[in-house]
Amino acid sequence: MTVGMRTDPLSQSVPQPYRSAGATALQGTVAVPGDKSISHRCLMLAALAAGRSEFTGLLEGEDVLATAAALQACGVAIKRLGDGHWQVDGMGEAGLQEPAQVLDLGNSGTAVRLLMGLLAAYPITVTFGGDESLSKRPMGRVLTPLKQMGIQFLGRSGDRLPLTMRSDGALQAIRYKLPVASAQVKSAILLAALGANGTTVVIEPEPTRDHTERMLRAMGVDLHQEHTHEGVSWSIQRPMGALSPLNLAVPGDPSSAAFLLGAAAIVPGSALTLTGVSTNPLRIGFITMLQEMGADITLTNPRLQGGEPVADIVVRHAPLRAVDIPASRAPSMIDEYLIAAVVAAFATGTSVFRGLAELRVKESDRLAAAAEGLRLCGVTTVIEGDDLHVVGCGAEGCQGAQPSWRSWITALP
Repeated sequence: MTVGMRTDPLSQSVPQPYRSAGATALQGTVAVPGDKSISHRCLMLAALAAGRSEFTGLLEGEDVLATAAALQACGVAIKRLGDGHWQVDGMGEAGLQEPAQVLDLGNSGTAVRLLMGLLAAYPITVTFGGDESLSKRPMGRVLTPLKQMGIQFLGRSGDRLPLTMRSDGALQAIRYKLPVASAQVKSAILLAALGANGTTVVIEPEPTRDHTERMLRAMGVDLHQEHTHEGVSWSIQRPMGALSPLNLAVPGDPSSAAFLLGAAAIVPGSALTLTGVSTNPLRIGFITMLQEMGADITLTNPRLQGGEPVADIVVRHAPLRAVDIPASRAPSMIDEYLIAAVVAAFATGTSVFRGLAELRVKESDRLAAAAEGLRLCGVTTVIEGDDLHVVGCGAEGCQGAQPSWRSWITALP
């Protein structure tokens, strides 16, 4: 199967009204889609391996398919064997090839940033593009360290797409401290370091998701971790042997699971089991938040899949209380803050979510969208700087509200 490259931006449909009604209890067992972050990395790292890798449960969303198409354009043989079942023949010592066309990554910031690092080690010229939304997002945070390693970039003002990257394949190792914690920037540097001369060191001020590190280790890379006064330090040294192929059942996505976990926590009578969900300690900030709110959550059948911790999660309805979530937890639940704010509306007391600046520079201003959406549903919200305050209405929800779902959807950026 050849995954086609995107050629046109997403069409803009006219907003339509939605209706909401009280839900009955959520009961049963469900498997959530594969983790998107891990799915991206499966395809990319398998492309470098010497041999064939095989994955099941791979997320087949638009972002991951864009990554697959980009790798195919670089000469990688990728085949879809069935639903979520994919096979990748790694390029090994042959290396990735210069693509003949612009790599259109659609709306995937993860794909474009990680591919910059992945392709940096090869003597090629690559142009990265994306849709209108992605083209507005700054790429400076990943360009800065890659430039220090010897990569040249030419692009629009503000370091925005489309961007052309030129490498002579002779990368230099660097020691780089991230000014802001970012798993994407960290991963891009580590991927580039696979082809750099010397020992590359990346220091993150706060721990961020470590899927790249876990997968590199599972494929035979000697990656050293150290906790210092500066933060968490990761070092990787060249030369090294070829990456070993990887066979992996992709764990369920904690971000997808969050919606079901939140719904079961607030709907009376619910008892829901989610199977095979990633319980990576750097991805379960939302589950930790629910537990702090008093939610009835149990992790069962813990196991490892390709170096990733996985478990089945059982959640039952319970009365919830307000919480104060520190900014330091943001990396472990950055994609779950919107559903977290909805859950907070059903808690008793005022919840505070701190340090949400990163939500303002996603595909849209998610912080403003969350506050406005809840307000239209009768929930009192306040934004103070980068903090969001949600005044909970208790288990029964806010009474007497007249939400305009059409207005909410129309108001989304």
